[in-house]
Amino acid sequence: MAVRKRASKIDGKPRETRGRPPVTTASPLTRKQELFVKEIVSKDGQITLREAAVNAGYSVGSAHTRAYELTNPHISPHVVAAIQAYRRELDEKYGVTYQRHLRDLQQIRDTALQNGAYSAAVQAEYRRGQAQGDIYVSKSEIRHGSIDSMSKDEVLKALEEIKNSYAPVTIDITPEENASNRDKARGRLLQASEGSSAEVETEAAFDED
Repeated sequence: MAVRKRASKIDGKPRETRGRPPVTTASPLTRKQELFVKEIVSKDGQITLREAAVNAGYSVGSAHTRAYELTNPHISPHVVAAIQAYRRELDEKYGVTYQRHLRDLQQIRDTALQNGAYSAAVQAEYRRGQAQGDIYVSKSEIRHGSIDSMSKDEVLKALEEIKNSYAPVTIDITPEENASNRDKARGRLLQASEGSSAEVETEAAFDED
């Protein structure tokens, strides 16, 4: 039986690699990856990337890492391509685009502010952050009843701080500033809503371990 020799650095040839072929955009998806794609696109703005990984069948302990890998085009180009393709498919089928979805949420927020429905405005802004996949608030309590007792200026200031916590990458904001904005917004909302019981939890797209 012939034994295949490995190339070595001694003869100047690159060492042969074993294992799976490199992943490309044309690589087939596994069952879990397919489920992850459907979860991410069909529930866009409703769940975090980590939750999508868990729903797709990945373990809770590895969900954070899996979500990062599956949405990284350098690691999983085939999954990223599938997400984009499925999003286009739904856009064509239902006539709802991702950007339109964000604009609709913004309109809901603005209308709620104009009508004095501050609780709805705050929730719409949180949903916009979730839809962008970059919310960093791990858990916050927003008690609906008493937020409406805040002045419009107070709510607008809190909303601006919330928005700054998921600011676009084109804006140079350090993590420390994000954390500060987030804490101030959360503190202002919580302070204004003492004694009420309704609780809304928002979870990070990626947990900071």
